Amino acid sequence: MLRNFVLVLLISLFLGSCGNNKQGQLVGTEGKDWFPERPYGMVLVEGGAFIMGNSDYDIAGLKNAEPKTVTVTSFYMDETEITNAEYRQFVEHVRDSVVRQKLAEAAELSSGGGSSAGQNNSGMSIQNFAFKGGKQSGDGSGQNQKNQTPFQKYSKLYDPLQRRLNWDVDIIWKPSKFPDEDYVMVMDEFYLPKEQSYNGENMLDVTKFVYNYKTMDIEAAARNKGDREDFIEEKEVAVYPDTTVWVRDFNYSYNEPMHNDYFSHSAYDDYPVVGVSWKQAKAFCNWRTKLLNDYRKEKGEENANNFRLPTEAEWEYAARGGIESATYPWGGPYIRDDRACYLANFKPLRGDYAADNALYTVEADSYNPNDFGLYNMSGNVSEWVNSSYNPTSYNYMSSMNPNVNNKDNLRKVIRGGSWKDVSYFLRVSTRDYEYADSARSYIGFRTVQNYLGSSRPSTFN
Repeated sequence: MLRNFVLVLLISLFLGSCGNNKQGQLVGTEGKDWFPERPYGMVLVEGGAFIMGNSDYDIAGLKNAEPKTVTVTSFYMDETEITNAEYRQFVEHVRDSVVRQKLAEAAELSSGGGSSAGQNNSGMSIQNFAFKGGKQSGDGSGQNQKNQTPFQKYSKLYDPLQRRLNWDVDIIWKPSKFPDEDYVMVMDEFYLPKEQSYNGENMLDVTKFVYNYKTMDIEAAARNKGDREDFIEEKEVAVYPDTTVWVRDFNYSYNEPMHNDYFSHSAYDDYPVVGVSWKQAKAFCNWRTKLLNDYRKEKGEENANNFRLPTEAEWEYAARGGIESATYPWGGPYIRDDRACYLANFKPLRGDYAADNALYTVEADSYNPNDFGLYNMSGNVSEWVNSSYNPTSYNYMSSMNPNVNNKDNLRKVIRGGSWKDVSYFLRVSTRDYEYADSARSYIGFRTVQNYLGSSRPSTFN
């Protein structure tokens, strides 16, 4: 008996030590495994210090970019400007979400009640688009009290109106295929009346494509006392680009083909999106973050960091490509290579936009990338950054990850110059601005994401 008792005791001690292998030491809690994954279409820009601002004579005499040594952390950045095809993925997701929301709401109110009533010959009805989960038709509380789980009864996180859209069935766009009257009435909301359509086309009312999201001003919250809700703001942003910029930006100029085709025609898929305001670019960043993290959540993985617009310092550091005192992304000071070919898409000569073989924009991966692997950091389209324009901001901004972004200052910095600008605006130190709610035919954007580093497995055994 004693021998058996000792044997059991030894086994228990052995198993206990295997189950808790910390050996009485402080080793920290175990989080999820983190394996950093380079986002598709991005390159890693390793952080460092550089002299931000004019590296040579201030030709314009603006004194708005006084040289200052600053340091930025590592980040991922899009290789190219966001293209029409990429932004159209955002627009179509918002469009489909808005349509499905309206169809689901109508399904709740329809007489079909989830049955086969009102179905057409294909077996489809508006009930196929009803919400999944959450509130059920005819039940204002989400569930009868007796059927509710403890989470539903007591948790402050539970929202009985939190219903999921049904993405399992395709939206029917062809009017002749609409399944029932309720479906017809919903879809009619999204089309322009005949009086506003032409060429025999049923045209969607793109003003209905609105993206809703919440954002928190963390900097203001950290510096002020108060409830979190005081710093949380709900945004509503119409996401479709303003295609009229091709006409409005240039008086007495024929640019209707660009107005008609640039965003919607597949021939321009790989061209940078334009006609997008700073507010729309911010909404795109929020959507892109949610798109990735929803996927990671399904796989049980930790959230990736937010996609966002680069700060002005990050943009300039990336544009310089690691070349000290660079005038342009390729170094400089010349705008042609040794074969007399222009190195960017801009306006090289007075009245001659096409001397660089491009009248308007070009594909986002045109010309040679800089030493960080980034295309068109100068020329093609100017780019929104997440900084407000103040001529004296370099004098008082921090030297560590500097950024001056005042929400009350609607003048937002644009960088890099565009297809319609002269070479001065192609300089990596040149600053310009546009208003946050404005859209132009020569302004686009690219996004960045903080680099969180790689996981280091514990060496303690």
